[in-house]
Amino acid sequence: MTAEVVRLAHGGGGRLQAKLLDEVILPALGARACGAPDAAVLDAPGGRLAMTTDSFVVRPLFFPGGDIGRLAVHGTVNDLAMAGARPLWLTLGLILEEGLPLEDLRRVLASVSAAAEECGVQVVAGDTKVVEAGHGDGVYINTSGAGVVPDGVGIEPSAIRPGDVLLASGDLGRHGVAILAARENLGLEPPVPSDSTSVAAGVAALLDAGVPVHALRDPTRGGTLAALQELAEASGCRLVLDDAAIPVREDVRGACEILGLDPLHSACEGRFLASVPEDHAGQALVVLRSVPETRDAVAIGRAAAGDPAVIRRLATGVERRLVLPAGEQLPRIC
Repeated sequence: MTAEVVRLAHGGGGRLQAKLLDEVILPALGARACGAPDAAVLDAPGGRLAMTTDSFVVRPLFFPGGDIGRLAVHGTVNDLAMAGARPLWLTLGLILEEGLPLEDLRRVLASVSAAAEECGVQVVAGDTKVVEAGHGDGVYINTSGAGVVPDGVGIEPSAIRPGDVLLASGDLGRHGVAILAARENLGLEPPVPSDSTSVAAGVAALLDAGVPVHALRDPTRGGTLAALQELAEASGCRLVLDDAAIPVREDVRGACEILGLDPLHSACEGRFLASVPEDHAGQALVVLRSVPETRDAVAIGRAAAGDPAVIRRLATGVERRLVLPAGEQLPRIC
């Protein structure tokens, strides 16, 4: 019998990653593990604390629209925001490969500093390790983040109800295409820029406006489909997308058609999905469109009663059930 091994696809956000978590990682950790995909909300003296951790292994280190430093800050801040938290603190762990030009390291750290300042968070602790040449892609970054969850905020996918409207904070699938094009030198002109940015301001605006947000998810690894599948399974609802309403830039759509990819499988790093009650959807869109980072927010579908699945409704009225890929389409995207 061939021994099972870890494969690249185990980190891709698809079915194999879910299997690894459900069958290997979470059972081993038991009650000490938190099943929350973005951030854990913990009771603490004086309030509630949200905590998250993430690792960034993107290749190349520098790409149109960002770099691994900005990506690390944005990814961590966004995970906290998905729990309704106000991000406050970060830790920064650097794993450096022998031979990395110091100028590249300075560029990455300058990006970390600038992004942290823009997001209103502080880097409060860190660690640095160096590995032998050939044992890394220049720089790997590990972060942890912490923030405060305001009183009265409780965002859980299980709160999604039939009739809820599904919102996307902007165009989808761009980061994965940007990374793939840069890594493989596809020569797209003009280059597709990553959407890497913080979405915390958009989430905070929704909560401050009193919009009853039922669920939030950022569509990173595995893309929009993986995020929606998680929401469908957690809520027990059928999530029906309006194909014509799904926001995809023309350059991203064109690149995906050439490469045989689906934009819904391609990662974002500055977008989120939200589920809100139908009678608050209009207000939510007005609020999001008032924030620069979420000014292109749109409604993309609805939750409905039925088996937990993600459905794509075409303009013809035909409905297609969407299925997560088993393998890895875009390795090293975050």
